[in-house]
Amino acid sequence: MNTIAIDTSNQVLGIAITKENRLVAELTTNINKDHSSRLMPAIVDMLDKVDMKPEHLHKIVVAHGPGSYTGTRIGVTTAKTMAWSLQIPIYTISSLKILAYNGVHFNGYICPFFDARRQTVFTSLYYSNGEALTEVEAECNVPMENHLAKLAKLNEKILFLSPHLEVFQEMIISNCTTNAIIPNPSFHIPKPSNLISLSENLDHSNIHTVQPNYLRITEAEANWLKQQKDGNVDGRV
Repeated sequence: MNTIAIDTSNQVLGIAITKENRLVAELTTNINKDHSSRLMPAIVDMLDKVDMKPEHLHKIVVAHGPGSYTGTRIGVTTAKTMAWSLQIPIYTISSLKILAYNGVHFNGYICPFFDARRQTVFTSLYYSNGEALTEVEAECNVPMENHLAKLAKLNEKILFLSPHLEVFQEMIISNCTTNAIIPNPSFHIPKPSNLISLSENLDHSNIHTVQPNYLRITEAEANWLKQQKDGNVDGRV
């Protein structure tokens, strides 16, 4: 089985390739640069380096959010286009679960999160038995302070994972005190190879219905809904 995994749902751009079920290439960059201009050249370059062509692929796995609106859309659109043109199945994985999988060998609760601005986060809660993840709390977009207050009531050790840890680290320690476990920086970067591992026991998605999981509506959508509520049906001022 030859598989390519794509994650552009946040600042990190990640690509992984397996050849005959063996991981042969993995690229992760954590720089603030445009994914739209970098993703396809990176895919072409990686396939070339491992002596593969697009038609050699059997499966595509993509991170479908939550995260950056633009980044998530770029990854999902690219994966759908490739899957359609190559006529191969597409699999979608939660960006939060991909991050949580970095801590799969930890026995206990895992809280992955992404900064959603204005002191809110995209987050969820998983429990790991050291081998596999179980979702305990569904994905949500909530004020971080409210989420931490809820987690503190568990009175259990919790592994926090996030590429945006520095934004909320003081708040985490203040709310969860000695129960907060914060690992070294390498654990906070989503690994594209995690997508391949997590897709192994999943059914593929319907390519026609695959779409980004934004978890919340965009500002433009929010403004449009407000206009409808205010009676401005056609959206004009």
